[in-house]
Amino acid sequence: MKKLFLCIFSFLIFTSVIFSQQGLERIKKVYPKWTTDFNKRSIDLSELLPGGPPKDGIPAIINPKFTTIKFASKYLDIKEPLIVVKLNNIVKAYPLQILLFHEIVNDKFANTPVVITFCPLCYSGIVYNAKVNGFDLKFGVSGLLRNSDLVMYDQLTESFWQQFTGEAIVGEMLGKKLQVLPSQIISFQEFKKNYPYGIILSNKTGYNRPYGKNPYRNYDNIETTPFLFTGKKDNRLPQNEKVIGIKIKNIAKAYPYSITQKKKIILDEVANQQIVIFHLQGTLSSMDKLNIKDSKDVGATGVFIPRIDTLLLSFELINNKIIDKQTGSTWSITGKATKGKLKGSQLEQIPHGDYFAFAWFAFKPNSKVYNLQ
Repeated sequence: MKKLFLCIFSFLIFTSVIFSQQGLERIKKVYPKWTTDFNKRSIDLSELLPGGPPKDGIPAIINPKFTTIKFASKYLDIKEPLIVVKLNNIVKAYPLQILLFHEIVNDKFANTPVVITFCPLCYSGIVYNAKVNGFDLKFGVSGLLRNSDLVMYDQLTESFWQQFTGEAIVGEMLGKKLQVLPSQIISFQEFKKNYPYGIILSNKTGYNRPYGKNPYRNYDNIETTPFLFTGKKDNRLPQNEKVIGIKIKNIAKAYPYSITQKKKIILDEVANQQIVIFHLQGTLSSMDKLNIKDSKDVGATGVFIPRIDTLLLSFELINNKIIDKQTGSTWSITGKATKGKLKGSQLEQIPHGDYFAFAWFAFKPNSKVYNLQ
């Protein structure tokens, strides 16, 4: 029996080496100009699959230009989704209609380098601090996928980075991890109301793309099969059901849209941290109909610590408005009190994302799932 075990173990090691070597040869053949150090890696290279477009075939935006809310009204529907980032007293919005065609925007907030990322196949909009080892990194689209998720590369070392986790998985930067920055996907209308002096990524990008069109028609559908996903299927939820994903300390938890869209407000606790989740209608999907403006309303979400100073708050929905029970103040989807005793107060935002369930489980396999029981 011991000899049999040793033979099986030796065979698995041998085949693993063969498959890794095949993966390396395939990548070098398809992408001969990579300067990546492929000997440094935390994954099997066979996990990297060509997504279709080659390196930079989906062009990242390197020098973004911005415009005012007034001008953006000419090309954005009031319910169109935007990724909103607040940092260093600066507020900027990045329309998903533009990110669908670029996936990465390299930007700066004062002296902080930031990379705004969106993988359509995972519906994962994640914002990172792009400073690593003292370098302000700029990122591009590699053309490779892993677990159907965008694999980015940095222009300094051409190391590969997993968009969903912010981790360097191949190359000189192996083991480095980007810091997640809080962001939120909300409608253009909510952006105008909450951040009247904010600026918006201009559609004058220098590229000829049909912004406002959706190249992934009907992909935001609970019955859709994920593209080029070869990972293990988690049967707790349909693969393309949307979830609100949260990770606090080492605890990950998914909140299915099928629940949050109905409850609107959820008070919960994750890793001994009290949280409140808001989910209000009024924001369109970017990956439903051919024209984003015609797409279904999937709503916007926000996750916050329900406390102002020492006052712990609970909330209820009255006439489609979020009202706290302690003071009767009204709150927006951005966690800001807009009326009442606490007007002007801001709840602390907890980093979260809206993702397809298959992607969340692929990278957070030990995640808990919120249910009504």
